[in-house]
Amino acid sequence: MVLAAGAGRRYGRPKALVEVHGRLLVERTVATLAAGGCDPVTVVLGADAESVAARADLAGATVAVNPEWASGMGSSLRAGLAALAPTPAVAALVLLVDMPGIIPEAVRRLVGLAAPQVLAMAGYHTGRGHPVLLGRAHWAGVAASAVGDVGARPYLRERAEQIRVVPVADVADGGDIDTEADRVRFLAAGEAASA
Repeated sequence: MVLAAGAGRRYGRPKALVEVHGRLLVERTVATLAAGGCDPVTVVLGADAESVAARADLAGATVAVNPEWASGMGSSLRAGLAALAPTPAVAALVLLVDMPGIIPEAVRRLVGLAAPQVLAMAGYHTGRGHPVLLGRAHWAGVAASAVGDVGARPYLRERAEQIRVVPVADVADGGDIDTEADRVRFLAAGEAASA
């Protein structure tokens, strides 16, 4: 599930429409989840949803529009889980749209743990982060606790001992892009790594 509903206030526009290496962030994130083994892929849109849907190539993904996007990430997480509920998915892998340093290999590592009871998070040198894997048995509890801009954090905090941490720092960068300066740093880091 791609959470891409925010207005990107710090960025100045919805981050779903920000371009990195010739692709919109929302397109990159959808492609990353699909290549990492997620099926189906659901994208939650909100702010400027019509423009995002019109400009982005979201072929192969299901779009869920969150009319309450301005209330924070919690409502988008609830909308995404509701969209996945009719599918046979045993778990939902959640990734934020503004994390272009996540690659399919990192997604595959978490997807390999998919089961109804699982709770898993990506592990980085500095701690835990996205992607987050939520087994179907936890969806109702996550949805009930997802309010404001905190998403699944309260639910996961209460179950810290159940969370499997999957190391991905060797293949992924868990940083996000909140500003144009962040985007420029991400691009520069990619160029330096390929030099």
